[in-house]
Formats: sequence, C-alpha cells, structure tokens
Amino acid sequence: MRSVTRRRLKPEQRREELLDAGAEFFATQPYDDVLMEDIAAHVGVSRALLYKYFPGKRELFAAIYRRAAERLLENSHLDPDLPLAETVSAALDAHIDYFAAHRLTVLAANRTLAGDPMIQAIIDDELAVLRARMLDAAGFTGRARETASAILRAWLVFVREMCVEWLQSEAIERDEVRAVCLRTLSAALDFPVP
Repeated sequence: MRSVTRRRLKPEQRREELLDAGAEFFATQPYDDVLMEDIAAHVGVSRALLYKYFPGKRELFAAIYRRAAERLLENSHLDPDLPLAETVSAALDAHIDYFAAHRLTVLAANRTLAGDPMIQAIIDDELAVLRARMLDAAGFTGRARETASAILRAWLVFVREMCVEWLQSEAIERDEVRAVCLRTLSAALDFPVP
C-alpha cells in the first residue's frame, strides 16, 4: 500500500479518510497484522492524529465495522412489491455477497474479536434491524409475531454463522450456504423457498 501526502481536511473528512484506509488494511490483512502506524503512514498523518480520532485499533475496527454494517443494511431492504420469499432471497444474496467481498473483516469481527462487547453490539444492532424488517414484511402480528421474532433471531444468527464458517473453511460452496439458509427458514416458518 502506498502512502499519500498530507493535506488539510475537515474533521469529518479526515475521519472518513482514516476509516477508508483502515477498511482497506483490514480487508487485505488479518486483524492481528494490521498496525495503526501503517494506517497513519498510508494516509500521511501522524500516529497521534490517528489516535485522536480512534483511541486504539479495536475502536478503529469497530467504527469501520459499524459503517460496513450500515452499508449492508442499506442494501438489504425487503421490497414490499415483491413476494416475501423473493425479497428475502435477494436480501440473503446481498448479505452473502457482502461477506464474500469483505472476508477478512467479517472473520475478524466474528472470530478474532468474537465476544468483544463493542463488536457484538454492532452485530446485535444489525440483526435487530434485519429481524424487524422481516417481521414487518411478513405482516406478523400478535402472538405469531413474537414466535416469528424468536425464530428469525435464531435464523439470522444461523445465517451469520454459516457464512463465517464458509469463509473460514471454504469447505462448502456459496450456493450450498444459500440453499441451506433458505431451507432452514422455510422449515422454521413454513416459508416457501424460491
């Protein structure tokens, strides 16, 4: 990775630049190999300036991961004009594609930093939004919504774990991951699979 010359930016622009650089490093190197000083040098700032924005590597990674989760959610909307099975399938594809495109970052969040409260909060927030969208799109109400909510929470965790296992072991194919996830949802909610 090449370094760039330093230039004056507004604080939010500088923060975004640091997040972009950090995301690039975490996407191409295992978490433990990423050094804050390398990120600072790449952007052309002092380590002190980087630490002013992010007190440590964990905080930088968490900010990168939160931004990535927000972007993933932007691409995972359930289209109310399509049949629910179709739109869930499309959202699952977006999720799997995202995981594949950000393999090392996803593995860092779900393996290296598994259980870290800051990272877990990001994952929990993402799962809650996805679950609420699915519940709303399916039109569940009352007791059925409560039951479906528990099932969907478990299914979303299952999907995440299947994807992480696929990324880590590469023992199964992407299409198998997708098919297993959709069949599991179908069985759990008596939900048709496209």
